[in-house]
Amino acid sequence: MASFPSGLLVLTAPLGALPRRAAAALAEAAGVVTGPLYVHLQPGLRLDGPAPRPASPPPAAALLRALAALYAAAAAHRGLDVRVLLGHGHRLARPPRVLLADGGAGDAGPVRVALRELAAAAYGCPPGLPALLLSGSDGPEALPDGSGAELPAYSDVAVGGTFDRLHGAHRLLLSACCLLARRRLLVGVADGELLRPVCCATLAVPSLSDVADKVLRELIEPYEVRAAKLREFLVDVQPSVLYDIVPLGDPYGPAITDPELRCIVVSSETRRGGEAVNKKRIENGLTALELFEIELMEDPHHGLNEEEKISSSSLRQRLLGTLLRPPRDSPTLPPRPYIIGLTGGSGSGKTSIAQRLGQMGAFLIDADALGHAAYLPGSPAHGHVVAAFGAEILNKDGTINRKVLGAKVFGDQERLKSLTDIVWPEIARMVRERIAEAGAEGKAVVVLDAAVLLEADWQEMVHEVWAAVIPEEEAVKRIVRRDGLSEEAARRRLRSQMSDSQRVRQAQVVLCTLWEPEVTRRQVEKAWELLQQRLSRAPAGPPTT
Repeated sequence: MASFPSGLLVLTAPLGALPRRAAAALAEAAGVVTGPLYVHLQPGLRLDGPAPRPASPPPAAALLRALAALYAAAAAHRGLDVRVLLGHGHRLARPPRVLLADGGAGDAGPVRVALRELAAAAYGCPPGLPALLLSGSDGPEALPDGSGAELPAYSDVAVGGTFDRLHGAHRLLLSACCLLARRRLLVGVADGELLRPVCCATLAVPSLSDVADKVLRELIEPYEVRAAKLREFLVDVQPSVLYDIVPLGDPYGPAITDPELRCIVVSSETRRGGEAVNKKRIENGLTALELFEIELMEDPHHGLNEEEKISSSSLRQRLLGTLLRPPRDSPTLPPRPYIIGLTGGSGSGKTSIAQRLGQMGAFLIDADALGHAAYLPGSPAHGHVVAAFGAEILNKDGTINRKVLGAKVFGDQERLKSLTDIVWPEIARMVRERIAEAGAEGKAVVVLDAAVLLEADWQEMVHEVWAAVIPEEEAVKRIVRRDGLSEEAARRRLRSQMSDSQRVRQAQVVLCTLWEPEVTRRQVEKAWELLQQRLSRAPAGPPTT
């Protein structure tokens, strides 16, 4: 079956039937639509009857349950971008390229005509779009279809979170806000200092537990990207609400000073944060906000070391080993051997990753070992280093005492640069020699294991940068245990190096050794398998000479 970049799925079943119908409908739609899948709910509509008029279900408890069922079903299809529409009469951000309806909607011919008419009336879709009928579903009987009590309405509603890589729980949370807000929704998006773990203990926002976990914060998307995705989703879902999206620089944001707010939406995890907001509001002479609580969504497909609830933290873990950005396109690099530059800070586990890659067939180049060779008597760099830093750095046998040399450059950026300007080009020369050896041996993949890969601008020698990252606290523990340093000395060492965030910004692939060795092994094997797939699709070329 052909695939389409976006689609509109029309579901006409009673809301109580959606928990059983959603899974089958979304599973089939996921095989057709590769981008946003908009869902139009119109319970009881007969698509094989008179010309359909678009309508939206009332904001009642049954609708909220149906939304929970739809977004929970969507979680089974990683990457499926479901947007359940709560309003109509507007153009969608990604206009649908195919129309879909549940197979139980009626006779195929009239239903296709009605689908096109409905899509045109509700969202301005052009005539002639492909219209497909899904096969329908079987399952347990529908739940009772009573709409239940209407949801409360508030003029102005507040919500906050990281909103990193919008997932089903975010979408349910935001949809509930859209149902509650009659005029304005204030959305606080964590940014800056608020993303630091120390700031997260008292957050009054529903989606920041992943930040508090301190895991893979480097992979959180920039504020501008998260805010843009948020706005697109919200305007698609309910265009009649005014959206005020602001960066959060402290645990409370404008929720404690905005006199027009009437409600704050929280989860069971952050109810105490909402109560803290109210305490501050009362101190500021404002009325307390109503707390509207949304239940957390379980992730039935969570993996080892992932949270049981749907979370951004789990999504970030699933990015490990995958290609985050395209490989470098450098005409000076031959396609074979394919060169991976592996980098990471002290305690990151970079060496263990390199060893595993070597076991799987990569040709390893240890830049640190080459660095030691660069200081040996007789090497081109040896005399230049002695001339620059004096004979007092020499041992009796003529070798360079690297501890004495290190003391001369520590804390002196100018002298450090003088040293690296001598040594790094020599190491790079030896690296190129080793790459040529690998090419002559017919090796397909070379891994350059280099802690200073990015600082030395050696990324020009590689096709992809792979970065090993680790939380600072774990790195400190490892350095103390491995090298016998004090915690303070370990932190000084880490803070003299490039940060993990800086490495991630330049990396094609990110890996993390925080968990058990088995988890790291699987990450590396996943990265290797995906690399092999990329290489199998790339044109072959002559080896390096």
